[in-house]
Amino acid sequence: MTILVLRALGLGDALTGVPALRGLKRRYPEHPLVLAGTEPVASWLRRLGVVDEVVPTPGLAGPPPGSALGPHLAVNLHGRGPQSHRLLLDGGPDELIALDCPEAGYRSTTVWRGDEHEVDRWCRLVRDAGGDCSPEDLRLDIPSVSTDVVLVHPGAASTARQWPPERWVAVVSQLQRAGRRVMLTGGPHERELCGLISKPTGCEDASGRYDLDELARVVAGAALLISGDTGVAHLATAVGTRSVTLFGPTPPRWWGPAIDRELHTVLYRGTEPGDPHADQPDEALLRISVDDVLAAVTAPG
Repeated sequence: MTILVLRALGLGDALTGVPALRGLKRRYPEHPLVLAGTEPVASWLRRLGVVDEVVPTPGLAGPPPGSALGPHLAVNLHGRGPQSHRLLLDGGPDELIALDCPEAGYRSTTVWRGDEHEVDRWCRLVRDAGGDCSPEDLRLDIPSVSTDVVLVHPGAASTARQWPPERWVAVVSQLQRAGRRVMLTGGPHERELCGLISKPTGCEDASGRYDLDELARVVAGAALLISGDTGVAHLATAVGTRSVTLFGPTPPRWWGPAIDRELHTVLYRGTEPGDPHADQPDEALLRISVDDVLAAVTAPG
């Protein structure tokens, strides 16, 4: 019997699902754990030993990832349904473990809770199914070489979560005046954004340089990561690197660091959640000032 887990999402989402994946491995130690997930994140988790195999699944629009697996147990760590439930059910599983979703014709005693941390939500689902997991399972053992570099990651998946580049310029300039070595990170699609910061400051720009394995090692070896609410912030949590994370529009009580809180400073000036898919920076994010960030960077810890 194969255990097929759907979490076809990006880096940050995948990392918050790691404790639940580990709980499933403990619950079903004799069975292969297969992740239906997006690349390159899914294969990276396989190389780390979090899962045994991967079925590349770029989203919910493709064919059912379980259709060629034969007998299998499907687990939905992707969402509350109904689309994700239906994708797994269409693959013909022997059993489905998922949140309650009458719209998909699936009933469960484990229900969606809106005001819940993402890590806790999926741990709860797996514990209700007999697994053993907790936020402590977020930790990843990534080899690194320690450096004194401050990583600044200005990008995010949506404009709503991107702090203005001119403010990043001010932060980087001040850190450099204080004698800190600063390096920008970002994906290939973030080179233009990073250029808006590296050109006026002269800091090192590593955007587009690293694959996921290399980025993980760089983050693991850094003295500090400063970023918005994006995947690399979750990577810092997983490897135990000190971080300063600028939140908005989503509050940190849903997506903030779930372990080692003394290592991680979260900045949030919101009063209620905003639109995470908006095409303008969120107002709560804009309330975070350059001085707020610099104060967090220089605070003890």
